[in-house]
Amino acid sequence: MYNVKIEKECGCFKRSGMESIKSFENKDDAMVEAQEWAAEMNETFCQKHNFSIVEEGNDLIIKVEMSN
Repeated sequence: MYNVKIEKECGCFKRSGMESIKSFENKDDAMVEAQEWAAEMNETFCQKHNFSIVEEGNDLIIKVEMSN
C-alpha cells in the first residue's frame, strides 16, 4: 500500500476541499496522483508556498515550502 500525504495543510489547502491522504495499491498510481496534486496546488493556490514531492518509504509526501 502506498500513500500520498500532505506534509502541512496551508489555508489554501484547507479551503480547497482536497483530501489530505490517499492510498494506492501500487507506487506508479500513487506517484501520478502526487504529481497531479503538487502541480494543481502550485498552479492554483495563492503562490505563497511551493509544493514538491518527497518519497519516504511507502509514502509520497507533498512538502510545503515558502515561496521566494
